[in-house]
Order: sequence, then C-alpha cells, then structure tokens
Amino acid sequence: MELACVKITVLCENTVGVPAGLVGEWGLAMLVEAAGKKLLFDTGEQGAVINNAAALGVDLRAVDALVMSHGHYDHAGGMRALLRYRGRLPVYLHPDFFIPRYSSTPREHYIGVPYRREELESLGANFAFSREPLEIVPGVWFSGEVPRKTPFEKGDNALFHLKDGSKVSDPVRDDVSLFCVTKGGLLIVVGCAHAGIVNIVEHARRVTGRNQVYGIIGGTHLGAVSEAQREATIEYLKKLDLKFLAVNHCSGMPVIAELFRLFRSEFHFASAGTVFKLEF
Repeated sequence: MELACVKITVLCENTVGVPAGLVGEWGLAMLVEAAGKKLLFDTGEQGAVINNAAALGVDLRAVDALVMSHGHYDHAGGMRALLRYRGRLPVYLHPDFFIPRYSSTPREHYIGVPYRREELESLGANFAFSREPLEIVPGVWFSGEVPRKTPFEKGDNALFHLKDGSKVSDPVRDDVSLFCVTKGGLLIVVGCAHAGIVNIVEHARRVTGRNQVYGIIGGTHLGAVSEAQREATIEYLKKLDLKFLAVNHCSGMPVIAELFRLFRSEFHFASAGTVFKLEF
C-alpha cells in the first residue's frame, strides 16, 4: 500500500516552537497518523506529552499503538504517564529495550529506561518485542533491528551498558525507526538514529523494496559523532534528492544550522508543537 497522506505532530522536543501552552523537555515524542491509524512514536522525558497533546488538541486515548525507538530515558520517560492516562496499549519495541545503559559524558550516569518492565505491563503495556521488520499499519513499517553495514558510521563512543557487571560499548542495537511507504517515496521517522542515518535509509530500502526517499524526520545524533562521520553522512543526504528534512532533538545546533544552509526550502526544524501534513 502507498500512502497518500501522512500527518506528523511533534508532541515533545527540547524546544517549543508554538506558543500554545506547551512545555519543552529534553526528549522526543511524535504522533504519526497514516492509513486511518494513530501511532505514538516515543514518549519524551518526563510526561509532558500528556499536557502538550491536550494543548494541541490531540487525544492520546485514541492512539492505536506506541512505538519505542530505543531504551533511553529521554524517549521512554513519559511511558508511565502515558499508560496511566491511556490504559492498555500495544507497544512495539526491540528486545534490548530494557538493558541497563549509561553515558560517560559529562560524567558516568544512567540513561536507560527509568521503569521496570513489570510496572509498565501492570499499567497496560502489551509489549510486542521484535528484531524483525513488521508492517504494523498498512504502509507503515516497524524497522526492526537495523544492520550496521556502513563503515564510517561508528556511533557515539560515550555510550556503554553493563554486561555481567562489566562495561561494554553500547551500539544501541535496539534503535528502530518507522518507514512510511508513500506515493512520493519513503518517509523515514527516526528517534535518535543511533544505528546511523545511512544504515537506516538503506535498511528501509531493503525492507520496503522502494528506492526513492521522500524525506526524513527526527533526531539524527550527528552532533555526538566524529567529524568524519558527520561530513560523510551529510554528503550522503545531499545525494538523496530529499523533498523533506525535519530534524530536532539530538541533532546538535551546529549540524541543524548546516543542514538548513544546505537544504533550505526542504529543511524544517521540528520543535514541539510543529505539525506536518504531507500529501503525496
């Protein structure tokens, strides 16, 4: 199925771009509406998703499913508040979502999911764990685990997790995205893109069988990677002939400024309160 329209509402982000009683918080949550269904992609950091949605006229009780991009606090912190408000809900995520995660900058600190699986299940989370791609709505794919094939995409070396009490570099294998198959090409929704933008786009092409990429929205994490990876990724993006590029959250302000300079009319800053209705 090819989608004729996709609507994306940014419910939580570091900044607020619409003066409508919204609260900014470090994190990300976006509502994706396609094929008559509503998918919430991440939940932000502290639960502002509830009030922000209300301020924007979004009924979170009408959400059909929750998709969690990866197990970091700034994407999972609003899960408890959402489930208390919404009740029982299908939740699509990778099996590594709950592993204990840390960052070494600016000091060693815990950055994983702030809740136990059992608590979230008691509040109504119906977890659907998968490493494989799933078409969860006609025309919308849960990416599953993204293969790491691009040599220059090394990720963030500040991230680690604990395995048998020892520190192990964390490639964030649970980093997943949404692939919307539209009449204009692929629309890719990313959380932090820890898997690497190039890896994600190429995986989307393999999963869907579609080569043309219409656009990308979400956090790119390019501010936290090496300059070589950043430059190579931007060169790759320039070759995609994107019609839509909306970035936010972990992208980094210097990177955001550079992407605006390069993409101009195709570029958008996706702060909280921004609504994109894309018709193809």
